[in-house]
Amino acid sequence: MFQNKTILITGGTGTLGNALVKKILTKKVKKLIIFSRDELKQHEMHIKYNSDKLRFFLGDIRDSSRLFRALNGVNIVIHAAALKQVPASEYNPTEFIDTNIIGAKNLLEQSFNNKVEKIVALSTDKAAAPINLYGATKLCSDKLFVSSNQYYGNKMVSSVVRYGNVMNSRGSVLPIFISKAKRNEYFPITDENMTRFNISIEDGVDMILYAIKNAIGGEIFVPKLKSYRIMDLAKAVKSDFEYKIVGIRPGEKLHEDIITKSDGVTSIDLGKYYAILPASGKVNIKNYKTHLKFKKLPKNFSYNSGENNYLSVSELKKIINKFKIK
Repeated sequence: MFQNKTILITGGTGTLGNALVKKILTKKVKKLIIFSRDELKQHEMHIKYNSDKLRFFLGDIRDSSRLFRALNGVNIVIHAAALKQVPASEYNPTEFIDTNIIGAKNLLEQSFNNKVEKIVALSTDKAAAPINLYGATKLCSDKLFVSSNQYYGNKMVSSVVRYGNVMNSRGSVLPIFISKAKRNEYFPITDENMTRFNISIEDGVDMILYAIKNAIGGEIFVPKLKSYRIMDLAKAVKSDFEYKIVGIRPGEKLHEDIITKSDGVTSIDLGKYYAILPASGKVNIKNYKTHLKFKKLPKNFSYNSGENNYLSVSELKKIINKFKIK
């Protein structure tokens, strides 16, 4: 699906972006473009990968004219650019709106204007029943990507992938726990009962490629994940850890939803993944047709990190060791 294609990744210098670049460069692509704001990280990636297929484009998704130029000749877009920190969103709401919503609108419009074939946006479990501004902006972005299939017709296929926390990614709790353990300091625990979904960076990449290959348009793909308890993760880092309860941060949930009961009504089971389908429009739950085998989900289906299968402490230790997190 990538042979002789030009791919553009927005926000491609982050944790997931690097993993995507590493994977895509093994394919017979024509060109891979990184569109982001950070010139230092782009320079570091240029040195790291040293590939004649890799191109770098400085720009901001808020700048529609810059996007138009960057998207010239692009076949596939992976949209990873976003402001993501929950506490920052509560105190800088307009910045998150301008990047996560207006930026998504700009990207969709200029992708269509440049005859992009497929576009996949990265979302978050925080977009399901959001209680913080970050989640709300990502829900708006998801809606834009889903509905774009109606007003752009068959000329551009747009879909979303929604998943949970990526272990050891920027902003995740694991590096904090490891740092505290090395200094023999107490672990900051928001709430002893807190749970989160977990996905590896490799599984995140595989899911994006799955969406590019299989999306009809309008789907929100959701992986089947295990959850972890925050106290179990702490034990996996240090068995005799000491901790202090610091309280849930503004806009933070005790457990994360990824498919709400409302979304469950229009969701299907694809085997390794779920897909939330539009309630109406050209593609919806009633007329969805795909080459993939799928089945309908039970009435009142929902998917929540607190009502799920959990990773054990030993499993969490294996994950930490696998990624050589010492």
